[in-house]
Amino acid sequence: MSQTLSTDEIMNIAKLARLGVTAEQADSYANDLSKILSMMDILAEVNTDNIAPLTNVHDMTQPLREDVIGGDGVEVNRELYQSIAPSVADGLYLVPQVIE
Repeated sequence: MSQTLSTDEIMNIAKLARLGVTAEQADSYANDLSKILSMMDILAEVNTDNIAPLTNVHDMTQPLREDVIGGDGVEVNRELYQSIAPSVADGLYLVPQVIE
């Protein structure tokens, strides 16, 4: 199922994409892209039936801090911050609606 690209196909793609590509560049691109497509054919043949999806390339996880107000030793003065806010209700900051 190996697919190769011709120089004419590369020139046509370049024209459609409005790219300035010379004949020499098109020949090089056709060669390189054909190699990539051949590699994709090889990868498509690999049996991945009992392989779990990879979620992270490392065996480590990011340590997370506890989600608490002032957890890093920084004191939060909610009353002070909300006293200078343009609009507050029931301890929440009110913002203009941007989506109808």
